[in-house]
Amino acid sequence: MTDNSSPGPTPSTPARHPVLAWALWDWGSAAFNAVVTTFVFSTYLASSLFVDPAVVAAAGGDPDDPALVRALAQNASTVGVALMIAGIAVAVLAPVLGQRSDGTGRRKLWLGVNTGVVVLAMAAMVFVEGTPKLLVLGATLLAVGNVFFEFASVNYYAMLTQVSTRENIGRVSGFGWGMGYVGGIVLLLVLLVLFIQSFGDPATGGLLAVTEEGGLNIRLAVLASAVWFAAFAIPVLVRVPEIPAQERRVRVGFLQSYVVLWGTLRSLWRDSRQVLMFLLASAVFRDGLAGVFTFGAIIAAQVFGFSSTEVLYFAVAANVVAGISTMVSGRLDDRFGPKRVIVFALTGLIVAGTAVLFIGTSQAAFWVAGLVLTMFVGPVQSASRSFLARVAPEGREGEMFGLYATTGRAVSFLAPGLFALFVATTGDTRLGILGIVLVLAAGLALLLPVAARPAVIR
Repeated sequence: MTDNSSPGPTPSTPARHPVLAWALWDWGSAAFNAVVTTFVFSTYLASSLFVDPAVVAAAGGDPDDPALVRALAQNASTVGVALMIAGIAVAVLAPVLGQRSDGTGRRKLWLGVNTGVVVLAMAAMVFVEGTPKLLVLGATLLAVGNVFFEFASVNYYAMLTQVSTRENIGRVSGFGWGMGYVGGIVLLLVLLVLFIQSFGDPATGGLLAVTEEGGLNIRLAVLASAVWFAAFAIPVLVRVPEIPAQERRVRVGFLQSYVVLWGTLRSLWRDSRQVLMFLLASAVFRDGLAGVFTFGAIIAAQVFGFSSTEVLYFAVAANVVAGISTMVSGRLDDRFGPKRVIVFALTGLIVAGTAVLFIGTSQAAFWVAGLVLTMFVGPVQSASRSFLARVAPEGREGEMFGLYATTGRAVSFLAPGLFALFVATTGDTRLGILGIVLVLAAGLALLLPVAARPAVIR
């Protein structure tokens, strides 16, 4: 099927600085995506620090002790449940919040507010000491951060059409995602050197020689990441213009917003069913991507024996690969269309994810399979954002990306649920990847019949 998508209405050609200012939010958001969700804090929550000390002592240092393995798997399941609850909150609220930011012309205000809540949740993680009784607190803060990060992303994604043109929307989207990965590289290296890598004394981390007792070095690394995100979120709020006053719509009450939402869905079903089909397909495969992010580092640590330091080394390499592939994919997006990029990348993810099931416990083999996985993640994300921005009606991008966030969370139980199911029934954390692969494959199957046509909303 041909991918003849075309961008939505084109704003005036933007200056370079607003594009860079917009992309710096992506750069700063690595503090949440890479540090909190993927490589550091979620892995910290799934570590033996949050297991009953009696179980750890009984294991006697044996990482394959059945009781210890079950306890670690339970920690991973707790993280999954917390994220599932967060997904329900996003599914209920995201479309209305996006719609209202369009109607009031306050995308930047709500981007700032939601980003601020994420930063505060990250800062509060410094109090999550490595002890079993604080696991729920850590998982709750992780869930809160995810909810408000999704809300912030609704407004941030909607601003893509404010800093791009018909000709370069794919490249601008890819540049933003690429900046996110490069920001992740820089931040992870800083954290590795200052807080995590042991230099002589194995009981302390980083050049600052922070004690590892109670995970203090990890907690301070997350606190530093909160400051990082706050600093790099400022340029988009200052430099990127707000949507023009004449494009703002009449504001309605909060409950009335759901009536407007229902009307939008009916209109899309009647006149732009392909857009709804894309939202459904992307909901499924993006949940698979979330599973790769959330559980990939946990698998590396529990199955392949990666230490916290080794996880960060892998994270840096993964961000290098992902950043390069995403920036390249942006040009392919503009040339061949976003759907082709998504289909190719999803196929690569399915193959690489399946390979993890058959590579034993070799860290070298995981490095290869894991880096191949990361090579395809960014292109799917960037091209999906570009696809929807191309077909969204002018002035209603926030509403469309609110639906994007909602549909993405409406099935958010799939990846964590299947991951937890396979882990719980087999007692093997590795087999959780099978659940993630199945979700990615289902998303690909749903995407294949989708045609890219601009939305019509009456």
